[in-house]
Amino acid sequence: MSNENPIEVTDEMRQAMVTAQRQGLQKDLRTIAARIRADAQERYEGEGPGWQAGVEWTLRWIENTASQLTEGRP
Repeated sequence: MSNENPIEVTDEMRQAMVTAQRQGLQKDLRTIAARIRADAQERYEGEGPGWQAGVEWTLRWIENTASQLTEGRP
């Protein structure tokens, strides 16, 4: 890359990149949670209720993590 025409990366550009990355991670986590829920419902439908507590705890943890990625961010 040539230094003849350097591009200045502003704070706003950096913040936009960080926000986009966080939103992408948030979307990925929510997709994973949806897949876990669907797989668990199919796989353990006939089982006793014990498995549900663990799966629900995991899904809540994933959702809380996803929410924290953009919480209080511009």
